[in-house]
Parts: sequence; structure tokens; C-alpha cells
Amino acid sequence: MNFSLQLQSPTGYDALRYALQSQLGRKMMTSSTLVETVSINYEDFTEGFLTCGTCLYTYDAGEHTPKLLPCSHTICRICLERIVAAAGLRDQTGAFRCPICRESIQVPRGGVIAFPPSFLVNQLLDLMQRQRREVIPKCSSHVSQELLFCETCDCVFCSVCTNGSHGSNGVNDANDGQFNSSNCEHTVIPFSIAIKRMSEILLYKAHQCIQKLNESAENVLNEMRKLDQNAEHAFEDINRTFQEIINIVDRRRQELLSYAKKIKEDKRNVLTEQLNIIETEKAKVETECCGLEYQVEVRNISKKISDLNQKLDSVNTLFDPRENCFIRYEHLHNSAVQDIQECVNSFGTIRTSKTFPSLCTATVSKCSANLRSIAHIIAYDYNGMRQKFGGDPVSAELKHIADGSTVSTRIVDNRDGTYEAHFNSPKAGVYCLKITIFGRPIKDFPLEFEVSEHINPLCIYGCRGSDQHQFIQPVALDISQKDEKVYVLDTGNGRIKVLMQNHCNNSPFSFVNHIEGHGLDNRAGTGIAMTANSESLLVSNWRNKNITELTLEGEFVRHFSHRDFIEPTCLAVNPKGDIVVADNGAHTVFIFHPSGKLNTRITGIPSKTKNNNQKTESLGVIGAITFEPNGDILVADSRILVFDANGKFKKDIYSEGKNRGQYCGITVDNKQNLLATRVEKSKSFIQVFDLISGQLKFCIDSSDAKLKRPTSLVTTNDNHVIVVDLGNDCIKKYRYL
Repeated sequence: MNFSLQLQSPTGYDALRYALQSQLGRKMMTSSTLVETVSINYEDFTEGFLTCGTCLYTYDAGEHTPKLLPCSHTICRICLERIVAAAGLRDQTGAFRCPICRESIQVPRGGVIAFPPSFLVNQLLDLMQRQRREVIPKCSSHVSQELLFCETCDCVFCSVCTNGSHGSNGVNDANDGQFNSSNCEHTVIPFSIAIKRMSEILLYKAHQCIQKLNESAENVLNEMRKLDQNAEHAFEDINRTFQEIINIVDRRRQELLSYAKKIKEDKRNVLTEQLNIIETEKAKVETECCGLEYQVEVRNISKKISDLNQKLDSVNTLFDPRENCFIRYEHLHNSAVQDIQECVNSFGTIRTSKTFPSLCTATVSKCSANLRSIAHIIAYDYNGMRQKFGGDPVSAELKHIADGSTVSTRIVDNRDGTYEAHFNSPKAGVYCLKITIFGRPIKDFPLEFEVSEHINPLCIYGCRGSDQHQFIQPVALDISQKDEKVYVLDTGNGRIKVLMQNHCNNSPFSFVNHIEGHGLDNRAGTGIAMTANSESLLVSNWRNKNITELTLEGEFVRHFSHRDFIEPTCLAVNPKGDIVVADNGAHTVFIFHPSGKLNTRITGIPSKTKNNNQKTESLGVIGAITFEPNGDILVADSRILVFDANGKFKKDIYSEGKNRGQYCGITVDNKQNLLATRVEKSKSFIQVFDLISGQLKFCIDSSDAKLKRPTSLVTTNDNHVIVVDLGNDCIKKYRYL
């Protein structure tokens, strides 16, 4: 569709006539009237034609009036004034360069205002304005009245028909364009503008929809390409594996053929050998019989006859073949054919899945730094039905959002449509977990969660009191390796509480019984240890300075002491049965034979004076002792000191903690981890060391249930630690791996 414009101009506008001549490329006549027709393709026409190429503002009748330059380019008035003003500062000739073609332009005497207007642009502006007015919706009853639109009520109305209002009790405010109601303010705009806005929104949404559909189509095509690739891989695997079976069958065929050929050759060799013997004997007979018809001497003939009779007897042995001709292939002598058939029928399978990643979900329970955590993934199909089989290619990527560090994950397929992503976050913070199935993100993607620096106890058992579930000043505990019973030394109540571990979160411990009597008198029991055979208990009593042995039922077995005991506190037993007792009054560690005979003692560690002279540094307040698997003795005061089985000092662990804290419990698990309870000023926590390197791995410090003077602790086989919280008169159980 084309439309034409006819431009008329008086003869006084020579500059305009020159511009039109240059722009249209036609020879103009100096007549009284200039008439030109310009053809423009309507489909190619946009409002960009009506925009100033310098400031990009749309031409109007004000500051942006279109001015025609002698070079035929159109610039708005305000741009020309700026250009002329800038040029006038540098050039006093009154000339400037066109910003589009850089041609030199002479400023008229009247200044910028004297430049002729661009009639072509003005007529295009008038045309566009008329077209806009034609599409303005009008009231059917009042043709001169433009319809209005209330954005608040989402309704169209005529101000004349509604007497200046719409709805109930509303009045239109003509000054600010707001429609005020008793309940709210209504925003009223011309319906033509509303249509334009909604059209733009419609086009934007349509564009978004088309873009989304294009992306969807690309995703489907990409999935089809992957399907073809996976199918090709499956075809190759099928051909390869069945070719291997064919090769196995062919090897067996060749083996049988070779065996049959060997049997044939062996039989043929035997028969050939027999045939050769027959031919040899035959030649001998023929040789001997040659000329017998001319023999006339009876004696010689009789002898030959006797020899031939003997030959006939020997020939009878060659009459029958020494080997038979039997050779036959059999394959139905057993169930091999049926077994092969069954094996081939069950060999290989085609694995597929209906899992729809966009509906699959993942959840992460509360996580703590340095502990193994699990993200649980559930697979669903397109219809939202939970999958019952596993095998989907699930992958996970875990990153720390703050620094972008990556944490390794391990996917576990439960084979029931659920999966687990195992990870161990090395530090606290917010993490981002991206889980994909078939390379496509699941519903919860990405999954953000926070990892706490605190490790809260899984359970807390006991409180202050004398009931069967209560404690008063619990100080030590040990665990039986046979039945995992826990024996807690309840000093304030003068007893040992026996608890059974339950593998459930609701009731992790159940009360068994109390052990009272020997070694527990005067509320002075301070240490407890299981003997090497886990059949009895040893209890240290700092008041009577005895080490008492009791059966697991509480019956007295024996007790022993030593004249150098002053204040025996904690004790431990190594796998050989040796008994180690720490005495804080004597600042000494005594090592006894299982019979109670003293073997050796540890009084301190070697050190050097300022003059490099050797001296012995005495032990501090000993809070705990235990053994390494190799038999080394660990003694904890404000540090952790390592001695060999004979009491010779080897090294110290966490030397930086010297004189600024106190260890109260120490133990070694079956994975070479060293766990110790520590009290420093106003805080208490559990430290986890790597026993081999002596490096501190992390600390267990609960925010919801803070430790208060933790003492003895033991580990279980399932990576849990049970600690006595003396300040809170209870025991607490934590997971530390």
C-alpha cells in the first residue's frame, strides 16, 4: 500500500526549493509554485521517519520543530541552535557543518529560526495525527465524546453518560486524572491510551509466549537428538555384547570341530598302521610263495605249508580293524541347549524410564558443617505418579554461594525411585545444590539451604535429681563393646546408671538398672572403665584411694591401691588389660599390671631450661587418659600428651591450648579420630582431631543446647559420641561424622 503527499511552497522559500530538488533528484522550474509528489511504501513507514536523527526526539510544533537544511537533511530546531551556538564559538563566519553529511551550511540572517520548516515531515506528522484520531474510540451515544477507562475498576465508560462518574459514589477529578471514590482512588485514562497499553502488553506477552514455545521446541528437539544418540549407543552395545556371545559360541564350535578332527586323525592313524602291517605281511607271503609251483622237494614244501599255517593263525589277529569308525556329535545328552536358551532369553535388557525431571523433588534436612548430610530426591513421571524403580542418571553439583567453592557429592540409588545425594560441607554458610536427571533440572532447582556451624545433640537424657532417669554430678561413663550398654558414673547419687542404647530418635536410651555399693561410697567416685574382656568395671574413688572392680551386675570382685596415691581420679584400660590411673594430687600417671602390680609411672615430660639444661616439666591437672590402637598412652591436661607403652614421652597435640583451658575427657574411635571435651573460660565444646596428623578437624559446639562442663565421652560404632554434661546433669549424644 502506497500513499502520496503533495507539497506546495511559495516562491520565496528558495532554500526549501533547493532542498527538495536535492532530495528528490528532480529538475525544478522557477515557477510561482513548487509541487512535488513523494511515494512512500506504507508497510516500510515507521515513526522513526519522524524522529530527529541527532537528539532522537520526535518532531513536534515546539522546540523540536523540523527544520530543512540546504543539504536536504532535516534537524529539529533545538539541535540546530545548539550546533550553531557551538560553531559560533569557534568560527565567526556564521557557518557550521551538517551533523549528518558534514556539508558546510551558512546560517541565514534571521538565525536558526529562518531555516525553512520541513513541509514533508510536517505533513507526515499531520497524517499520523489524523490516523490516530480516527482510531480513538468514541461513545455510541455521544460521537464527539472520547471513551474513558478506569484501571482500578477495569471498566470503560463515557463521562457524559455517567454524569462524570462510574460505579457507586464516585466522582471524576478532572485536574489530576484520578477518579476518587469513597473507598479508594480510581485511576482514569483515555480508552485509546489503555488500548495502546494493553496492545503493547499483549504483544509483549505474545512475544514471550512465542519465545517460550521456541525454547520448548528446541528442548524437545534436543531431547530427540539425545534419544537418537542413546539409542545408537544401545544398538552398539547390543551388537557388541551379542557378538561376544557369538564369538563364545563360535569358539566352542571350533573346539568341537578340532576335537572331532583329532579323533578322526587318531583313528585313521591306527587303521593306517594296521593296513601297513597287513600290506607288509601280504608282501612277505607273496615273496615266500613265489616259485613254489616249481618246488619238487617234498620236505621243503611241507615246511612251507607249516609256516603258512602259522601265518594264517597270526593273520587272524589282523582280520578285524584295530580301531572303529564311530564318531558322532551329540548335543542333547544334557540340558545345555535348554540352559543356553534360557540364558540367551534372559541375557541383556532394555532399560528405560518415565521420570519427568520437572516434577522430581529434593529436600535437605538441617545440615551442620563437617557432618555428612543427605539430600533426598524423589522421582515422578509426567502424570505426577511416584516412580517405583531406580536407575536414572542423577547428578548433583554443590557450591558454597559466598566463595564459589565446590563440595563433592555422591549419588546413592535406592532402587525404589528415590535417590540420595551425600555430601560433607567443610564450613558453614549458604549452599546451592543443583540436581539434574537426564541432564535436565528437577523441580527444586537450584536448591538453596544453610549449613550451620553448630552441631546440636541428637538427644539429651537426664536432668538433676535422684530418679531413675536423673543424675546428680555425673562425671564419667564407658560403653560395653559386647552389647553397647552405657555405664554412667552418677557420683552425686553414689551409683552407676546402666542404660541400653536404642536405635530410634524418640527414645535413644532406656533405663536398665542401678549399680550401688562397693567403690561408690562417700560420693567420691571419679573414674570408670571397662576391663579388657568387657566382663567387669573398674571404679576409682579419690577419698578411699582405691581402684575397685565390680561385675556388670554390681558384685564386688576386688580392689587395690598404692601407697603413693593421693587423689586418684580418672582411669583407663588398654587391650592387654593394663590399668592406667591418673592422680592429680601426685601429678602422676600410674601404669599397673592387670593384677594390680605397679609397672611404671609418668611424672612429667622432658623440657629445656634457658641454659639448655634438661629438666622434667610436671604434668598439669589431668582431666582424662586413654589409649591409641598401637598401645600409646594419651594424657590430657591443657594439652594432649602422647607417651609410649613404657611411659616415654613422644609428642604433644594441640600445644597452643597450654594453660588456657582444660581437657576433661578424651577417647579414640575405630577410624583414627581423636575426640576430646574441652573447657575454656565461659565456653565448652568437643574437639575432633585426626589422630595420625594431630590436626584439629572441627569442633562440636551446640547453639540450642550448649555444653556446660563436659567431662568423659565415648564413641559408638555408628559414628556417634556420648558425652557427660556435668554442668547440666545429663548425657548428650551427637553425630560427629
